[in-house]
Amino acid sequence: LVQEIGPEGVYRYAAFLPLLVAGVSVFIKEEPVPDVPEKIDNGLAVVGSKLKALKDAFSTSDVWKPTLFLFLWQATPSCDSAFLYFLTDEMHFTTEFLGRVKLVTSVAGLVGVVVYNRFLKDVPIKDMLKWCSVIGAILGSTQLIMINHWNTLLGIPDDLFVYGDDVILTVLGQVAFMPTLVLAAKLCPVGVEGTLFALLMSIYNLAGITGSEIGAGLTKALNVSSEDFSNLALL
Repeated sequence: LVQEIGPEGVYRYAAFLPLLVAGVSVFIKEEPVPDVPEKIDNGLAVVGSKLKALKDAFSTSDVWKPTLFLFLWQATPSCDSAFLYFLTDEMHFTTEFLGRVKLVTSVAGLVGVVVYNRFLKDVPIKDMLKWCSVIGAILGSTQLIMINHWNTLLGIPDDLFVYGDDVILTVLGQVAFMPTLVLAAKLCPVGVEGTLFALLMSIYNLAGITGSEIGAGLTKALNVSSEDFSNLALL
């Protein structure tokens, strides 16, 4: 699309699509909830009780230990930005090609959801996270093959290797992500399910940002830049 209609045209399409959601919202029927004076008067008391329930929940090891695990697991340093520069500046992949890879990985994410729902949903969460971590560490190292150009020695073209690597890692990542949602749902005590689940997801997202920032710091410390990828394998 960028080559056909230019960046401005792409942004116009991107801005228009969310308006469709707003248009559909007009057809949503929702019954109004009548005002309940007692509930309005006791609003502060309700908020206080919810906060106390959250505090009590995180005071138990059954909640804070899995939460800490989710945070540390998601906060693993990431080198996605540096690797993207490697693909564009070193491997000379075009934005169109990377867009196609992104499309394929999005479909692969849906495949991961289907695989988990049909074959793995009855597997204990502990076993799922353990094996996903082990397999993810092994498969995540396949980027070293691309960085060192070992795939060409095996007769695998760079573009084909990128497709295969991203699809496999995306499916595995989605399979690993599903049990974390199940775990987060199981941690929520009665009465504050929605609030605690939203808080857990916020912690999960904060961990992702933390991992990206740590990865950026390591990228700078190792002097990896768009002109120098000599330490990218170490990163």
